[in-house]
Amino acid sequence: MDIEFFLFLFPALMSVIWTTGALRQFFSAEFRQRAGERPPDEYLAQPVSILIPCFNEARQVTDTVTHALSISQHDFEVIAIDDGSTDETLTLLNELAANNARLRVLKLGSNQGKAAALRAGAKISRFPILICIDGDARIDRDAPAWLVSRFIADSNLGAATGNPRVRNRNSILTRLQLGEFSTIVGIIKRAQMQLGCLFTVSGVIAAFRKSAVEEVDYWTQDALTEDIDITWKIQRAGWAACFEPRALAWILTPSTLRGLWRQRLRWSMGGAQVMLRNVGVLGRSSRIGLRLLMLEMMVSVAWCYLLAIFSAGAIFHVAVTLATGSVPTITAGDGALILTGLCLLQFVVGTFMDHRYDPTAWRAVILIPFYPAAFWILQFVATLVAYPRVLIRRRGRPATWISPDRGHP
Repeated sequence: MDIEFFLFLFPALMSVIWTTGALRQFFSAEFRQRAGERPPDEYLAQPVSILIPCFNEARQVTDTVTHALSISQHDFEVIAIDDGSTDETLTLLNELAANNARLRVLKLGSNQGKAAALRAGAKISRFPILICIDGDARIDRDAPAWLVSRFIADSNLGAATGNPRVRNRNSILTRLQLGEFSTIVGIIKRAQMQLGCLFTVSGVIAAFRKSAVEEVDYWTQDALTEDIDITWKIQRAGWAACFEPRALAWILTPSTLRGLWRQRLRWSMGGAQVMLRNVGVLGRSSRIGLRLLMLEMMVSVAWCYLLAIFSAGAIFHVAVTLATGSVPTITAGDGALILTGLCLLQFVVGTFMDHRYDPTAWRAVILIPFYPAAFWILQFVATLVAYPRVLIRRRGRPATWISPDRGHP
């Protein structure tokens, strides 16, 4: 196959697969649901343990814990794990716990990483369903009940992911991420539901069957993206994973290019870790969905490096042509128009599906033309950088937090 044709065909094909798969999932599972409906008492009656790992979250932790304590579940506990914070996080948590018997505070002696914090919280939890949220998340009051509904319906379900929604929409950068969560993240998760497997349950809001987490020995402490890692561990152990769009959590996203770069590089390095540790599913897993997810990930990485090589060659050719006094011929081609059209279609479809959960999501559509330049190139570069760094990274080194990547409300 011609390299240029492959560089065009792969993103075009994946866009078509994601969009059609997401539409099929939406109309088969979501379309008949009423927007804003409340969960029935059957789901509210199931007790849950909410785990909140915290590291230097003094600005957000009171808001996060207050929302967690306000959920509509009849019986629940909130376990906040302070992961060696150096600010006022622990003091604030203790003040909150003094006034609410549902809140338990667990202090780790030093910063050990999110995976270690979740592991510690899970071990002292009292209920069979664990709901994990980040230290900046405002969980919707009915989100736990909708997540619980999935576990009640499927006894083989080991993990479920909710629907993160961007709440800091005060800059072009954060509004672009609003569009990304609707038109990329939401579409891909719905499409993957058609395979019966997920690449990841979003760590910002995810639920787990405690017995499944115990079976796979909890979260891996050296995983840079503990949510991707445990998703694959649980699914390889035979458990299922799913996406529940009604389980909303309002999150903060990076508001600076530096913060966004750090986040995307960490995500890419975590994805590289997962690929290297799970590539064996291609030959050993009986689940076709996991094989397809792994194959897609490997082809995506190959596509990035081929594009880098091809682009470098094209730039060199243009430089040589200019040096000889000639004028290079540069054409956009029909491929660029097709990819642009598919990108536009994907944005419109994704926003249409998430509009019932986030009515203001349409406002991000106007920024569609800026998305490829702002995010696609950033993710492309992050992928190129991530894989060499993971290969030289010492295995077993704890994935500790340096500082939150997020912005401010």
